[in-house]
Amino acid sequence: MLVQINSDKNVFVNADISSRIEAEVGTALARFAGDLTRVEVHLRDDSAGRSTTDDIRCLIEARPTGQQPVAVTENAQSVTAAVTGAVEKLEAMLGSKFGRLDDKDLRHTIRGS
Repeated sequence: MLVQINSDKNVFVNADISSRIEAEVGTALARFAGDLTRVEVHLRDDSAGRSTTDDIRCLIEARPTGQQPVAVTENAQSVTAAVTGAVEKLEAMLGSKFGRLDDKDLRHTIRGS
């Protein structure tokens, strides 16, 4: 699973922050690693540098193998909070998505169809 991090000019992401984001995404989504080809993290300052509340936006797009991409967003006051919130949402979404797929496969196997 490849993790790509993109940011606009108003969000400072150095190598240390980038590696922490990659580690957080990798740890949270480890159980789905075999089912995902790529995860893209997009960071943006919605207020373009002005100081406002919840102006950092994190959009995370996951690309499941052979399926349509899924995406979640989270707005927060800091990059860390925005990434953590978005990762939690994505983990829940993928758990539900892959859980439903597993249930379908299991039902198919049990019925013998």
